[in-house]
This record gives sequence, structure tokens and C-alpha cells, in this order.
Amino acid sequence: MTPERLGLLWGVTVFAGAGARLLAAVSKLPGVVLLLLSGLLIGRSGLGLVEPLDLGSGLGTVVGLLVSLVLFDGGLNLRFPGETIKTTVQRIAVLRLLISLGAGLMAAHWLAGLNWSVAAVFSAIVLATGPTVVTPLVRQMRLASPLGDILEAEGLVLEPIGAVLALLLLELVLGDLHGWRELVVGLLLRLGGGVLIGAGVGWVLSETLRRLKPDQATGLPLQLTLGMLFLMYGVSEWLLPESALPASVAAGIVVGRRPATNTADLEVLIQQLAQLAITMLFPLLAADVSWAELSPLGWGGISCVLVLMLVVRPIAVGVATAGLPLNGRQRVFLGWLAPRGIVTASVASLFSIRLEQAGILGAGRLQGLVFLTILMTVGLQGLTAQPIARALGLIEPEPDPADCVASAEAAFEPGQVLADPGQ
Repeated sequence: MTPERLGLLWGVTVFAGAGARLLAAVSKLPGVVLLLLSGLLIGRSGLGLVEPLDLGSGLGTVVGLLVSLVLFDGGLNLRFPGETIKTTVQRIAVLRLLISLGAGLMAAHWLAGLNWSVAAVFSAIVLATGPTVVTPLVRQMRLASPLGDILEAEGLVLEPIGAVLALLLLELVLGDLHGWRELVVGLLLRLGGGVLIGAGVGWVLSETLRRLKPDQATGLPLQLTLGMLFLMYGVSEWLLPESALPASVAAGIVVGRRPATNTADLEVLIQQLAQLAITMLFPLLAADVSWAELSPLGWGGISCVLVLMLVVRPIAVGVATAGLPLNGRQRVFLGWLAPRGIVTASVASLFSIRLEQAGILGAGRLQGLVFLTILMTVGLQGLTAQPIARALGLIEPEPDPADCVASAEAAFEPGQVLADPGQ
């Protein structure tokens, strides 16, 4: 690939993503939906201006680094303000793992026509909701607590598990693993190793940031964070493939929760960079979708995705939230909103390449079904999330500008500070 062609690829991709963001801001439509559509427009299914496979082996590295940044941002802002949220997330994660894996396997085989081995890989890939999609949605619609926290945490917990499990199932299909015992050991090793690496890097980073002097704070915390994050990604992938995903989440959680670590400014900067990563990744990966891979799936593929959306997800959420202090309206919304995101798309793209190289039948159908799942969940759930939440009374009211002004003026009244008993 020539440097000119490479520059054009990135230029078109970033411009398309920025244009989608602008249109979302003007139209109030969900940004993730428009980002996805922009990728379809510039890629194989549209104008053919962007071909992600032109990046060769660099595609996986670029996607991995950007995804690690997004997951680090998610961990940095992850909060469990109440025991209910923590319990709900834990139960949803466990039951989704048990129910959705088996149900996705059967749906992909019986409805979409994938063979059993490829169907198992598909089920693991689409296991988790995407925090890269959920977070912008819940923030844009001002979803009332605790639903936003639950949905964001669910994706951050399950997405690394699903990606690692999908990799191990892929290796099992390719013959690199021998039996289910090796798969379980590999899963625990990669998840546990990734969490340990991430926690260690997060501790070192937080201690370094804490010891910075005020005159050293300009720009340096961000540079140190990115340097250690990307180095951690490279080392983790070198030691334990796919362990960088749980490592990124763990590092973000540690940095965000360490005492005496001033991360307020850093969180803002990392969040902005994570949004830029999403703006680049969604069009780039959506550009890889071709109608030739989607059309053969027909109604079987659509039925498979609808079963995951309308049957499997509500059942898993209903069982997981039984006995918890969540009302029926909250359960209905949790059972509906489960869009898949960037990690799902990136894993599908890379895995289909490996399956094709190994001569495994169904590689193209796997990628097509995964992207059909992304298109349907992001499109249908992204467009309907806010109207449904509003109809269920789960939207926080917009703050009154007059109240905001009054609060700001009151905060600066001369006697206000002196009246504070802590002064």
C-alpha cells in the first residue's frame, strides 16, 4: 500500500467519523448509529473509498491500541455507587455467560446455518454489550440512575471475557488447543494474567501521577498515561494474547480509585481521546462490511439476531434481576438495550481472516452474521432507546438554566464560604 493511499484511507475515515459526529450534534440522533452508517458509506458497501484490509497486519495493532484506550477510559470512570448495582452487574455477567453462550450457539447453527464450531465462536464474540456504544447512548439520553451505571459496567466486565473466550474457541477450532480443559485454563490464565498486569501498571501509574509536582502537571500526566498504557498493551499481547483487554479495564479502575491521585483533568483528556478513538474505529470497521456477506444470511440471519435481542437478552436479565430492588420498567429497559460495539467488530474482522487462511468453511458467514448483529442492535436499539426510556419515565429531566444560574450565584456569595463548618 502506497503512503498516498494510506493517507487517503485515514483522511477519509476520520473525516467521515467527524461528519457523523457533527450530524449527530445537529440532528440529536444517536452518534453511534451515524458513525456506523458513515462507515458503510465509505466502505465496501458504499463508495469503496476505504478498505481496512489494506492496512494488513497493522489493522489488528491499530484497532487493539485504540480499543485499549477506550476500555481504559471505561475503567477510569467505572463507579459502583451502591451494592445493588454491583450485585446486578455480577449476576447479569454470570447468567449472560451461561445463558447467552448456549442460546447464541443454537441460534447461529439452527437459524443462520453456521456449523457448530463457527457458531460457538460467533456466540462468544457477540456475548457482551459494547461500552463504546452504551456509554455515549446513556449519556446522550440522560438515563436515570442506576441503569446507566449497570449498563456501562456490564459491558466493561463482559467484553474482555467474551473476546478472550472467542479467541480460545477459535484456537480450539483451528487445532491449537486440545480439549476443553486447555480452554478453561487458557481463559483463567489470560483473564487473571491480564487483570494482574493491569492492576500492577495502574498502581505504578497512579503513584507516578501522585508524585508529580504542580509545575510538572501540564501535559505530562497524559503523556505518561498513554505511554504506559500502550506499552502495557504490547507486553500483554506478547505474553498472553487478548489479555490486554482485561488489563486495560483493570488499569483504568486502579488509577480511577487510588486515593490521593488527582485524575480529574486526566479523566477529561482521556475521555476526549477515547471519543476520538471511537470516531475513527466505527467507520473503519464498518467499512469492512460487504452486502455480499450479509445477503446470503437472509431471513435466517435476521431471525438469529432477533432471537438474541427479543428472547435471550430479556430472559437472562429477568433471571439475573429477580429479587433485586429494580422495578418492572427498569427491568424492561435493561432487557432491551444491548448493542454490540467496536470490540465485537474488531474481533470478528480479525478472526474471519484467520479462519479463511486456515480453510475453515463459514468464515465469511461468521463475519457477516456478527456485523448483522451489530447493525441491527446498534440501529434498532440505538434509535429506540431514548423514546422507550422516555415512555417508561427513565429519563432525568433537563436542568433548568435559571436554577443553574441561581446555584452558581449562591456559591459565590461572600458569606457562603465562611459559613461552611469545615472552614
